[in-house]
Amino acid sequence: MLHLIGLGLNHEGFSWEAYKAIEKADKVYIENYTVEFPYKFSELEKEINQEVVPVDRNFVESFKVLGEAKSKDIVLLVYGSPLAATTHISLIQEARKRKIKVKVLHNASILNAIGETGLQLYKFGKTTSLPNLDADSYIDVVKSNLSIKAHTLILVDIGMSFNDALRKLEKDCRNKNVKLEKVVICERLGLKDSHIHYGDISKLKKQKAKAPFCIIIPSELHFLEKEVLEGFS
Repeated sequence: MLHLIGLGLNHEGFSWEAYKAIEKADKVYIENYTVEFPYKFSELEKEINQEVVPVDRNFVESFKVLGEAKSKDIVLLVYGSPLAATTHISLIQEARKRKIKVKVLHNASILNAIGETGLQLYKFGKTTSLPNLDADSYIDVVKSNLSIKAHTLILVDIGMSFNDALRKLEKDCRNKNVKLEKVVICERLGLKDSHIHYGDISKLKKQKAKAPFCIIIPSELHFLEKEVLEGFS
C-alpha cells in the first residue's frame, strides 16, 4: 500500500492520522524537489520517530515506489498538500492501474495559506511559476488574470533568491507591458518566522525574504482586502 501524505507547512504540521500511518510504514520517502524545505529532515525525523529517505523527481516519476508498495507499506511525504503537483496525481493513476491501494492524507499548502494576506481565495485566477531561466511566458497568465480582475499567485523556482526573483518579475512585466503597482510577498507562511510584505516593488526589492516565498499580484481589491493588505505595508 502507498500512503501519500501532506506534511503541511512546518515540521509539526502533519495530522495524527498521518503520524499513525507513518508509524506503521515499512519505509518512508520524502520528495525533495517541489519546494525549498524550510527545516532540516532531522527535525522531522525526531517528530515521526522514523528515518526518511529523500527522493528526487526521477525517482517519483519512474514509479519505482510502486514496485515496493505492491508488497510493503510505503509512505511518500510531500511538503504542503500532496496533490498540488501533477506528478503525484500521475502516481495515483499508475497505482490504480497496477491495483495498488493508495491512501491520500491531505494537508495545508501555500494555496490556502495565502488567505492570511486578506485576499479572498475565490478571487484568485490561474497560478503560475516564475522560472529560474530566461523565460517570461508566466506573465501571460498574469495578464489573463488581470483581464478578469483576478489575483495571481506566482510560485518561485527553487534556488532563486528573493532579489533576483523581484528583479526578474519587474523586467518581464516591463517587457510584456504589464504595469506593476503594489505586490504581496508571502515569506515562510505556516512557520514561526513568517512574514507578509506589501508595497511597491521598488521598495520591496530593498528588503530581504527567506525561502520559501511566493509573490502575489493583486487585481481589483475589495475594501476589506485593501484594509488588511495595508496593515502589512
